[in-house]
Amino acid sequence: MEPILQVNHLKKVFHQRGKRDIAAVNDVSFCLYPGEILGIVGESGSGKSTVAKLITRLEDVTDGQIVLDGQDITHLKGSVLKETYGKIQMVFQNPVGSFDPRRTLGDGIGESLKNKGVSKAEIRAKVAELLEQCGLEPEYMDRYPHQVSGGQCQRAAIARALAVDPKVIICDEATSALDVTVQKRVIDLLQNLQENKNLSYVFICHNLALVQQFCDRVIVMKDGRVVEEGIPDEVIQNPKEEYTKMLVESVF
Repeated sequence: MEPILQVNHLKKVFHQRGKRDIAAVNDVSFCLYPGEILGIVGESGSGKSTVAKLITRLEDVTDGQIVLDGQDITHLKGSVLKETYGKIQMVFQNPVGSFDPRRTLGDGIGESLKNKGVSKAEIRAKVAELLEQCGLEPEYMDRYPHQVSGGQCQRAAIARALAVDPKVIICDEATSALDVTVQKRVIDLLQNLQENKNLSYVFICHNLALVQQFCDRVIVMKDGRVVEEGIPDEVIQNPKEEYTKMLVESVF
């Protein structure tokens, strides 16, 4: 089976005036297969979120290659890059901050459809359908981000990601700002959507127990590098690297 996403020797160096350069991501390679959930774990500063921003092209790559659905997207710009967002979407850690506070949730969810020239009536119908798929009543489309809970806002953010029928969704700490009960509901939602739509996820998370429960494979990052990779049960129960052992011991 061909991977839906392939990351080859990815590198990101941040240049700071008068200071040493920082290699936030250093020679990272991995594959994501259709219908797979790949977890990325590591401490804060390990490079997890930078990898997410590089894959979704929110940050430019210093070196390496990103191949999405057979297309090299590493250096795409402008309208060609925008087209790739029909295949890959991101769900962020702070759901409320990811929406424009002056616009309704429905506006945010339907924006990608509006950009495609879809009519207002069709957008409202599609947004209502997406909200229902994500466990929210259609009237939520007329609410503003500050008028809903964090969990409801994250469901709306997932609905927004689904609007373009992507093949890959990057979840960057998408559940970490939620309490445990809401977190479970969002994970259940992601699982149902993944099964019904054969989505592939890159699930960036610092919660090893959650990764063990939710992901098919996991990679462990430290100082911008991948130090271990495997099936979550194996990596967590029999870690090979000292760093992974330390991570596991700090949680379990």
